[in-house]
Amino acid sequence: MQSAMLSILLPVFNEEDNLEPLLAEIRQASARFGRPWEVVLVDDASTDGSLAVIKRLARSQPELRWLAFAENRGQSAAFCAGFDAARGEIFVTLDADGQNDPADIPALLALFDQGADMVIGWRVKRRDSFMKRIGSKIGNAVRNRLTRETVRDTGCSLKVMRADMARRLPRFKGMHRFLPTLMKLQGAKVAETQVNHRPRLKGVSKYGTWDRAVAGLYDLIGVRWLQKRSFLYTFRDKSE
Repeated sequence: MQSAMLSILLPVFNEEDNLEPLLAEIRQASARFGRPWEVVLVDDASTDGSLAVIKRLARSQPELRWLAFAENRGQSAAFCAGFDAARGEIFVTLDADGQNDPADIPALLALFDQGADMVIGWRVKRRDSFMKRIGSKIGNAVRNRLTRETVRDTGCSLKVMRADMARRLPRFKGMHRFLPTLMKLQGAKVAETQVNHRPRLKGVSKYGTWDRAVAGLYDLIGVRWLQKRSFLYTFRDKSE
């Protein structure tokens, strides 16, 4: 799919100071994408100047498109809105806080072009607080144990995936934490690769460790139910 269009999806909530440098990095990395691209920004009812920054940048950069929620709906809803609005056949997801490095996107695309349906980043050297790292490690271990997965870092937002499969994913609050598992329910081949992780440049994290843990456990029960009840099927060739 080397000629297929790439849609980079960015959920945005109160990241006014991080957007311009991040988008400049995406543009710099785009020389190595090897295909046409766009960025779709979904503002999740930011209360700072994020939307004004998005509108200003979009006026001078034709690759940028944007949507804005009237009310805060969360990261999963923002990703799904981006799935629906994007024009590309390949999706790239990443956070708008600048901790994901756009320079890693070409390496994920290279694995994708080798036959994977999804490639997910693995943050080997986390640049988060001690509590956030511990919470993430515990969360990954619990998710993997209950879903019978071996995903090293499902919380890394930097992912590449087939657009047609992403649009068919079940939609619920918190579904972005289970994207590899949900893709596999469709028969997707999922690969992992190490990626860079950077300290947040400006602003603060919008999600508390324990808030995510409680919500994640609740969602995990639902995902496990989906795994046990899901099915795939194929059809006979009508010429037989």
